[in-house]
Amino acid sequence: MSPLNKNKPGKDSPTSPGLFRHLAIIAYDGLLLLALLFLATALILPFNNGEAFSSSQYFFPIYILLISYLYYGWFWTHGGQTLGMKTWKVKIQTLDKQPITWLLAFKRFVLAIVSWGFVGLGFLWKFADKNQLTWHDHWSKTSLFFEQDCQKNKIQ
Repeated sequence: MSPLNKNKPGKDSPTSPGLFRHLAIIAYDGLLLLALLFLATALILPFNNGEAFSSSQYFFPIYILLISYLYYGWFWTHGGQTLGMKTWKVKIQTLDKQPITWLLAFKRFVLAIVSWGFVGLGFLWKFADKNQLTWHDHWSKTSLFFEQDCQKNKIQ
């Protein structure tokens, strides 16, 4: 039996949220992250004489990636939920339902970018995988779980 499917045989209750919920979480967190990135950009514009950053300035994309990683990493390592995940009652944990570390958060963040880089194929892999895992789930050994499944695991 897989670590994701601890239900009794014949029980059709999935422990991993579906693609729609996953994409809704991404959209919700994307809007929040966008607002944070606007603020982060406003904070460093004075260091560029108030001008837009050019493509030859490598600091800015690295800065934006760092801010994005800190947003996700902080929430994932402190409670296992971003604000979007809280809204949709989903938590991120290791496959054996333990809290994730900063290193696992980093792996998942980088690998999620790779999943998107292949035209979203890494996310669509959820349909082909018997445990409904995306590429970055597999590679980082983490996954999204319904909040109530995480609560049951704590009680047991």
